Amino acid sequence: MGAKKWIVDPLHSEVQFKVKHLVISTVTGFFKNFHGGATSKEDNLEYAEIHFSVDVSSIDTNQASRDEHLKSAEFFDVENHPHISFQSTSFVKVKADKYKLEGDLTIKGITKSVELEAELGGIAKDFNGNTKIGFEVTGTINRKEFGLIYSALTESGGLALGENIKLSANIQLTEEV
Repeated sequence: MGAKKWIVDPLHSEVQFKVKHLVISTVTGFFKNFHGGATSKEDNLEYAEIHFSVDVSSIDTNQASRDEHLKSAEFFDVENHPHISFQSTSFVKVKADKYKLEGDLTIKGITKSVELEAELGGIAKDFNGNTKIGFEVTGTINRKEFGLIYSALTESGGLALGENIKLSANIQLTEEV
């Protein structure tokens, strides 16, 4: 069986993050522009090579002033680091529809190995006969490990912004023909 190539369908995919604010509530944000794909030997993508890139300037937290602050040098420094990238090193089935996705995540020029969970949503043909496959990918990273060290404190001395970032990506891939 030959290799299959898959591309991310941006119309049916989303990339989201969550972070604690004042350690009492959660702020949710999205990246609107991204692309990626995979190369596999099987429809289920086990052992596939997976790559993904996010356009950081497409960040959207539903607050324009916060988005501009996140793009600044105090956070993502979009001018010097316009993309977040991921390159898999391993993608293996753990049980049933659960997979372990390991790879190198690069944020703000810093690359670290991360482990994410992926859940297979299924495989289907769309109305045009194209094969689609869906995954929900989740994980948590520490923002400070990637140079996102902004650390404002509240009046009581608590952190204004949590260090752990919850990542969630609902990804639909289309088989290239």
